[in-house]
Parts: sequence; structure tokens; C-alpha cells
Amino acid sequence: MAFYYDEPAHTFSEYLLVPGYSSKECVPTNVDLRTPLVKFKKGEESAITLNIPLVSAIMQSVSDDKMAIALSKEGGISFIYGSQTIENEAAMVARVKTHRAGFVSSDSNIRPDSTLADIVALKEKTGHSTVAVTSDGTVNGKLEGIVTSRDYRVSRMDLNTKVSTFMTPINEMIVGGKETSLQEANDIIWDNKLNTLPIIDDEGRLLYMVFRKDYATHKEYPLELLDSKKRHVVGAGINTRDYAERVPALVNAGADVLCIDSSEGYSEWQKLTLDWVREHYGDTVKVGAGNVVDAEGFRYLTEAGADFVKVGIGGGSICITREQKGIGRGQATALIEVAKARDEYYKETGIYVPICSDGGIVYDYHMTLALAMGADFLMLGRYFARFDESPTNKVNINGNYMKEYWGEGSNRARNWQRYDMGGASKLSFEEGVDSYVPYAGTLKDNVTLTLSKVRSTMCNCGALNLDDLKKNAKMTLVSSTSLVEGGAHDVILKDNNMNNYVK
Repeated sequence: MAFYYDEPAHTFSEYLLVPGYSSKECVPTNVDLRTPLVKFKKGEESAITLNIPLVSAIMQSVSDDKMAIALSKEGGISFIYGSQTIENEAAMVARVKTHRAGFVSSDSNIRPDSTLADIVALKEKTGHSTVAVTSDGTVNGKLEGIVTSRDYRVSRMDLNTKVSTFMTPINEMIVGGKETSLQEANDIIWDNKLNTLPIIDDEGRLLYMVFRKDYATHKEYPLELLDSKKRHVVGAGINTRDYAERVPALVNAGADVLCIDSSEGYSEWQKLTLDWVREHYGDTVKVGAGNVVDAEGFRYLTEAGADFVKVGIGGGSICITREQKGIGRGQATALIEVAKARDEYYKETGIYVPICSDGGIVYDYHMTLALAMGADFLMLGRYFARFDESPTNKVNINGNYMKEYWGEGSNRARNWQRYDMGGASKLSFEEGVDSYVPYAGTLKDNVTLTLSKVRSTMCNCGALNLDDLKKNAKMTLVSSTSLVEGGAHDVILKDNNMNNYVK
């Protein structure tokens, strides 16, 4: 006879936090959101500590190198999607690790023999008024000059005029060498009243551009997550098929942490993957595993060597695993059980294995609930897919701007490795959908607002850090009528521009 749980599985919306005593020190500016990313022994510290408890999902429509840099600046980490070629994923990781704060790779480049018409077209495409002129028109070609909006007047010049005739040539420019630090670059810019300082190597090839307008932004990221060499911290997704080739490429590219991307993690395939990594790299390469929804799954992956464990099956907004296969569990119930198992394992062994809540987040306050229920950090897909930094297109749908968002189990993603059970190299059926999410603007603005809510709620609970929140939070189940009572009701709203986003 099948095993039956006595209680139904619950979701985040069925819970509310009950306020606790708040001292005068309980103000949002005093709240510390740092949290461990990978396992550690009692009395030691995690090898990687996040400054905010947010990571972006291992998805084509969410996490590329642009997202990774933006989220690292805020104190979190992105796991670059693995449903692409090994070479492409490694290249994305390398771009994150070689990105220098304030040093921008030029994405507006042109050849000297191009025309003013080409300049105009490039400006319309990129929106950039500063264009690097390189010998071959590529980002790292030999720098021959620069064109700014002051160098031409479309109304007074022939569109066929060659760039070489009106650009500022290299011999009239001030440039920096490859060893130039950001402070030195900014000093050169200010001392010489420049707007842009190109950085070139010994052969004259363009490396980066440093802009005057970026100076103020360098001080805007006090929680920036950097490694010991002051490089952005970045994660990458792997699968249980080509790990012998993919893992070395990602490690060589500089990935700080890996995560097995799978819809269901209580599997020998994951153990075999972890065994291979430990055999070849020992504990030097950090690898998360999952997803699981109960204590048994957590214990299995932990004993197999996972550095963190992801919790959640079927709760994502674009996931239809529960509809297609009838498998999964309410995210809140799954998280509560796994957190209990995590704490028991820590008492038994003295090893703390962080857990990641993946899926089920609809409103910002759900994040605080998930952290109070025991999650060390949260993996978010739809939340980050809405921002400028996600890799998808922004489109206008019926007068509203949207961003494309699709699941890894959709035909669009074709990520059969994530759902593979050892059969054919294809998707037998879809477990994800192709959709749109409302465009929300920049990552920085939204993350700042979201974490302001988290910090404020923690203060209401009398918690100044996440450990205190886990230990001292009080929660109550709510009825369906309580859910209605919790929102605006019995009034006519003047507008409905709420910051929460609906499912």
C-alpha cells in the first residue's frame, strides 16, 4: 500500500509571520542578510558567503553573464545556464571573471573605412554616442580612433563620409595601458577633462573603456560579492551527462561554484556526478545538487557530497511538472521538512549544509517566509526574468512592455538533460511553458525595494540576521478568508500600481 502523509502540503501564501518583540536596535539599516552558500564544519565559516540571500535560476531566459555581473554587484550570485554548448557556457563564466568594475568592453565598434551612415545606424541600434574605431571593427581590434557626437553633424555632412576623416585619431587621444587601475583611470579622466578613457594593450588592441559618467556608480555597491582577487563571484549549471567535459571547462574558466540542474535530484545520476567531481577535484570544487522535497532526498544528496541542496519540485511559475506527471509537493511544506533534516544532520555530524528554496515565490513577502522557514538562500527565475539584465527580449504586448520567459522543460529550451531519466536524448513531453512576464526595469532598483521589505519584516519579528529569524520566527496558517482580509478590500482603488507582482 502506498504511503500517505497525514497533512496536506502547504504553499507560502497559506502562512503569515506573527510579530515578535522589537528592540530599539531593530531598524532595517542594522539587518545583516549574509548567508552561507556552501557547507562548512561547526566552528568554521563557509568558503563562500552571500551578502544577500538571492541567486538567479539556471535558465536560458534568466542567467547569462550580464545578469551574473549585475547580481554580483548587489551581493548575490547567478548560476549561468548549462543548456548550451560547453564552450559558450565557459565563455560566459570567463566574461564575468574578467569583467573589471568600471572597465567596460566596448559594444559599439566600427572600422575606419565605414561611413557616417554606419555610425548613425550603430547609434540607433545601441543607443551609444561613443564609438571605438578599431582596425577590424571588433571589440578587441587595434584602436585607431574614437567617434563621439561632437565629431559629426548629420545635417551638415554627407552620409557617405568615411569615419577616418572625422574621427579623433589615436595619436591625438589620451589612453591607458593594460596595467592601469580604476583609480588611476579616473584620475586621468578628471585631470584631462575627458569623458572616455580607452584602455589598450602593448600591441595597441582595445581592451576596455572607462567612462566619466560611471565614476559615481563605482561607490554604489557596498555589498558587491567579489573573490579574493576582486573578481565577481559566479556560478554555473551542469548536468548529469557531460560533466566529465563540462566541469573542467567551467573550472578552468573560473566558476566559483557549480550546481547540478535537474528537475528531480533524489537520483543515482546525481550521486555519480558528485562522485566524479570529488574523485577529480576533492573538495576544491563546490557543487550544489537537487531538487528534493523531503528529508530522505536531502540526506541522500548530503551524504553523496553536495555542498548545498535545492528544495522544490513543480512550484515554479513556468513549471508544469505537477500537471504533467502528478509529482511534487507544496513548497512551504517541503522546505520546512528539509530544513528540519538539515538541522538534525548538523547536530549529528557538525556539518552545516545550506538549503536553497527554489520555486513558489509569488510575492516579495514570500521570500521572508521562506527564509524564516529555514532556507539559507532563494533561487528565483521569474523575479529576475523581468529585469533589463535578463537575456530575453523586451516586447510590447497590447500596450504593455513584457519580457520573454520560458522554462527549461519547454520545447524552446530543449534542455532534455535536465529531465533525462537515462533514455533518448530528447524531450518526450514538455514540463515547462513559454510565456511573458511584466517588464520591471533594472535589477538594482527592484532588488533594493524587495530587500527593504525583507529587512523591515525581519525587524517586526525582532531579528537582525537570518539565523535569528530562523530561530525566533513565529508562523501561523491562515484561512482562505484571511487571505482576502490581508489585501485591500471593501474599497474602490484609485489605481492598482502595486509593487507586488501577481502570479
